[in-house]
Amino acid sequence: MESMISITGADRFRKYTSAETFERIRDYGTICNMWKACAKEYSQLPAISFADEEYTFSRLDEDAAALRAAIREAGIEPGSRVALFAPNSYAFVKGFIAIVTAGCTAAVLPAHLDETAVFGCIMKFQAKALVYSEELESKVGFAQARLPQIGFISTEAKGRTAVPVYDAAPEDGCVIMFTGGTTGKSKGALLNHGAVMQGVINGCYGYEQVFHHRMMLVLPLSHVFGLIRNLLSALYSGSTLFIVRNNKDMFRDIAAFRPTMLVVVPALAEMALMLSKKFGRNMLGDDMKYIICGAAAVAPYLIGEYKTLGILLFPGYGLTESANLVSGNPECIDKPGSVGIPYPNQELKIENGELLLRGRNMLDCYVGEDEEAWHDGWFRTGDLARFDDQGFLYITGRIKEVIILDNGENISPAELEARFNDLPFIQDSQVFEDVDDFGKHFLALEVVPRMTETAGLGSEPMKAIMDKLWEVNNAQLPAERVSRIVIRDKDFERSPSMKIIRYKLTDRK
Repeated sequence: MESMISITGADRFRKYTSAETFERIRDYGTICNMWKACAKEYSQLPAISFADEEYTFSRLDEDAAALRAAIREAGIEPGSRVALFAPNSYAFVKGFIAIVTAGCTAAVLPAHLDETAVFGCIMKFQAKALVYSEELESKVGFAQARLPQIGFISTEAKGRTAVPVYDAAPEDGCVIMFTGGTTGKSKGALLNHGAVMQGVINGCYGYEQVFHHRMMLVLPLSHVFGLIRNLLSALYSGSTLFIVRNNKDMFRDIAAFRPTMLVVVPALAEMALMLSKKFGRNMLGDDMKYIICGAAAVAPYLIGEYKTLGILLFPGYGLTESANLVSGNPECIDKPGSVGIPYPNQELKIENGELLLRGRNMLDCYVGEDEEAWHDGWFRTGDLARFDDQGFLYITGRIKEVIILDNGENISPAELEARFNDLPFIQDSQVFEDVDDFGKHFLALEVVPRMTETAGLGSEPMKAIMDKLWEVNNAQLPAERVSRIVIRDKDFERSPSMKIIRYKLTDRK
């Protein structure tokens, strides 16, 4: 069974913004060209706010140019791969722009890696240099002692000779990003300039006010959602990006910075809403207009609750391999369960329930892996999906997570979880296969309650929640019903991108 939808232009998003704003969303072809245009157009505007300092686009351009010259003076030629090792900071932003505008491919290393992992990544990605921030210098020595042929360059380095921004082509390598997820090992996805440029542009479609926001960064820049949708879309739109140094200080920083847009995963949106209900005020501030939410399933409950605060929360769908953004939902109020309509310059196909992709935004390959990214010209996402009759996309689960019951029935846990999550007092849930002492396999459910929504459930809220869960469960088809329900008193274990880490099947007996 197969269905296809082909997207070739951006016109479907035109109605969600003014004609003047829509025409300002320009395609520069490459990130190098984009940066030259932004540095010139927004020269005196603040680009980055970090650690009580504010850096204009002009200052960022100068600092990146000095580091770009240092990279070139170290003998690193355009076309080389250069690893970037820095936490969320001005040093990361400067380092990324310097590497990419030097004509090199930035291999972004997560800041939590230890010294042996840093060494391993340099080897795996065949990097010619490592650009690192001084606060991570203690993790660099192991590689430095073993790779004397590699250039090790501090983000504070300055070259003596001016080096112009490299004239990259759309097909040139731009960045290598680690894939995330809850199963399987991480791989390095190579994205070219055209793919990243498309991802940046996609971040500007589907809402009214696109340019000159006050944005905050709480996601890791080593994650594609943080790098492309948060950092690069902010720079592209002439917005100011406040980099949160410690997520524990997020709400204090919000009060001081007064952002107008936030890019977060659902767990952080849930936390902000919970605190808003607890303290009786909007913890995101009165200036907040938009929340871009992704990297995990977004509960329709969140969309409705934020609407009451005067904030539009837009869910979307993307992958590391697709330069983050595949679709976004500009009609989130009317279709809260959808991840939206596909962005331009890509094709989407559903084959045997699985979503397949191809287009300008897609990766070139996995670096240093035997695994092929492409199958008969298509990238297989591993996600189960469907379209409605208006072309809105819905993600219904993961192929690898499908549970095959003893009777041959295929069960998508994500589809079942969505039905339980529709209850306003359920924050998250996990359906999984378990096995009893006699070797019989059955479906089980664990839930995390949303305690802010239990006020109207009487004197025994946990009993009331359990009764409602069994009521939902009994309404399912017999093969989809769970046999055990547990209400958790703490959150599920999560990945760095805040996705729930799924349980593994108990050993068969």
